[in-house]
Amino acid sequence: SVTFEGEEGIDAGGLTREWYNILAHKIFDANFALFNAGADGVTFQPNPLSAINPDHLAYFKFVGRIVGKAIADGQLLDAHFTHSFYKHILGVPLTYADLEVIDPTYYRNLNAILNCELEQLGLELTFSTESINFGQQVTVDLIPNGRAVQVDDGNKLEYVKRMAHHRMTDSIREQIEAFLEGFHELVPPALISIFNPAELELLISGMPTIDLNDLQANTDYQGYVPSDPQIQWFWNVLRGSTHEEKALFLQFTTGTSKVPLEGFSHLQGMRGVQRFSVHRAYGGAHLLPSAHTCFNQLDLPEYESEEQLKTRLMIAIKEGSKGFGFA
Repeated sequence: SVTFEGEEGIDAGGLTREWYNILAHKIFDANFALFNAGADGVTFQPNPLSAINPDHLAYFKFVGRIVGKAIADGQLLDAHFTHSFYKHILGVPLTYADLEVIDPTYYRNLNAILNCELEQLGLELTFSTESINFGQQVTVDLIPNGRAVQVDDGNKLEYVKRMAHHRMTDSIREQIEAFLEGFHELVPPALISIFNPAELELLISGMPTIDLNDLQANTDYQGYVPSDPQIQWFWNVLRGSTHEEKALFLQFTTGTSKVPLEGFSHLQGMRGVQRFSVHRAYGGAHLLPSAHTCFNQLDLPEYESEEQLKTRLMIAIKEGSKGFGFA
């Protein structure tokens, strides 16, 4: 049970929930410099410069303990991490696509390297990266003596994978390990190995209450109009889905199950408030819907029936996007 110093009250569950709620907000307090927000503004991952706080690793271990204890106690935390950080907790491989939610501009730049010839881009790269560490520029090798190894069109895929891995793993490795040390004191890895990242978010933060009328009232369309049959089928499918499927849909399209306190008119994207949107996707009805979480955007192919739309949408939200891994 929980007792607040200087306050009277018997903990019948409410004080414990309040205690966890206070801790969850303190975890992301900018004054502690432990976490940075992703591009969506509502999901967080460790700050690579958290060492500005001399006790940062002890804090990360403590945060891991709090998240683990909340799971062990059956309590929910208003704490939403990036998709890649949930993967770190689960010990599953990251993919290149996980970077888009954290830094979409960086992700697009790496995509350009993959999709264009380096000579066309005018780039001369080595297997190294530059970072600013407390005012000093530091060169980090991505492979042994990487600053002396040139990137060319034959090895650029390996370069992009290592750059993404550095951004999401190597640059915050100490913080991840400290968090997991505390987390595993209360939740052994085997106990959560049955979950995927989306399910882990729901386990930690709970199932959201999603007002579909509010979402529909705050939705924009590109290439469709509200009266199109595909749009009518889309909302029918969502209304007929289970509570869990609605949560998975929200994760699939926005990157998190978190519902804005002010409603979907205040949905956050990489540019601040960014309404949910449905865009017509071209290429055929055999394609699955896809999403751009930084823009709260669903790309919906022109399906031929409501049943076809339901089948494709459910596969997309339950399986998620696939990308190449770092293993």
